[in-house]
Amino acid sequence: MAAEEGSPSPHTSRSTPSSQAVRAAVVRDGGGPFLFEELELDTALRPDEVLVRVVATGVCQTDVHVRDQALPTPLPAVLGHEGAGVVERVGSGVTTVVPGDRVIMSYQACGHCGPCLRGQYTYCESAFPINFGGSRLDGTNALSDAEGAPVHGHFFGQSSFATHSLATERNVVKVDDSVPLELLGPLGCGMQTGAGAVLNSLRVSAGSSVVVIGAGAVGLAAVMAARVAGAASVIAVDVIPERLALAAELGATHTVNGKEEDTAARIAEITGTGADYVLEITGRPEMLTLAVDALAPLGTAALIGGAPAGTRAQVDMNTLLGGRTVRGIAQGDSVPQLFLPRLIDLYKAGEFPFDRLVAFYDFDDINQAVADTRSGKVIKPVLRIHS
Repeated sequence: MAAEEGSPSPHTSRSTPSSQAVRAAVVRDGGGPFLFEELELDTALRPDEVLVRVVATGVCQTDVHVRDQALPTPLPAVLGHEGAGVVERVGSGVTTVVPGDRVIMSYQACGHCGPCLRGQYTYCESAFPINFGGSRLDGTNALSDAEGAPVHGHFFGQSSFATHSLATERNVVKVDDSVPLELLGPLGCGMQTGAGAVLNSLRVSAGSSVVVIGAGAVGLAAVMAARVAGAASVIAVDVIPERLALAAELGATHTVNGKEEDTAARIAEITGTGADYVLEITGRPEMLTLAVDALAPLGTAALIGGAPAGTRAQVDMNTLLGGRTVRGIAQGDSVPQLFLPRLIDLYKAGEFPFDRLVAFYDFDDINQAVADTRSGKVIKPVLRIHS
C-alpha cells in the first residue's frame, strides 16, 4: 500500500543516514520504455538541497522528447519534472521550507548568473546543462543503480519519476493544503509555461486578439489565461476535435481545425487585420511560419513549444517590417515562488480550472500514460506515486 501524505516512506530498507533507497522509472535506451529499478539516492545533502518524497508528478512532452533522445540528456536517466511532494529533509542553508512542508517542484536555475540576478531565472546562462545535463552543474550525481553504477538524475533539478527527489531551495515552492497536492505538479512546468506566456511574457491586454496553435496542456493553459487577461478574441487551433471542444469550454471564442480548414484564412477572417498575439506551441516549423504570417502590424508571435535540437523555421523577412516581433519564451517567464501561488488562487476562484486537463495514473502505468498522451487520448497525465 502506498504511504499516506506525511507518513514515513516504505522504501527505506537499504537506507543509511547518507543514502535513500528509491524506486524510479529509468530510461536506459533512447526510444525505449521506462523501466522500474531500485536505485540509491545519495542524501548527504548540500547546503541548498531539499529531499522530497514525491506524491505525484505530471508527464510532459519534454520527458518524451528526452526519452526519444530528440533532446540530448545522457542516459541512463531518471526524468520527470512536474513533481509535487512532501519535504523530508533540508540542507543546512535552507530557510524557506522545513520537513513536512508540501511543495511543488519546478525548473532549475543557477541563481548567480546575470539573468538570474535580474530575476530572469528562465533564461539562466546555465539553463540547458542545469536542467538537461543529467547531473548537478558541477558534474556530480546523486543516483546509482544496484551495481553502484551512476544513473543520471537532477533532471530539471528534480528527476521526479521516482519515489524521492533531490531538489534545491531555488526550485521548490511551498503550498498550503487548500488544494490536493497530487493535482499541483503540472503547475511547475506546463501550466506555468502556457499561462505565464500570456500573463507574464506578453502581458496580453484586455480587448486584444490571441491565437493559440496547439490545444494540449500548455495551449489550454494559455487559453484560460487569455480569458483571465480579458482578450476579446481567443482562437484555438488544433486537429483533435475533442481538444477544440474543450478549448471552447475553457475560454476560446473561436476554434479552428487545422486538418479541415485553411488556418491562415480563418484567422484572417476572424481578426480582420491579423492577431495581436500568436502563441506557437506545437514545435513544428511550419506552424511558426504561420504564426508570423497571421500577425497584425505590431503583433507578436511567441515560440513556446520545444522542437528537436537543430530545427529551423522560415520567416518572410518583409513581414517583420510591419513592426511585428518574434520571440521565444521559456517557462512563461515565471518566478515559480511568485507565479504558482497566483495560479492556485485563480484555480480556487474558478478562473483557471486546469484540473479538467488531468487524468491520473498509477506510477506503474507510466508507459501507458506516455502512450495515451502521445496518441492524444489524454491531455495531462499525472502519475500517483504516493497517495
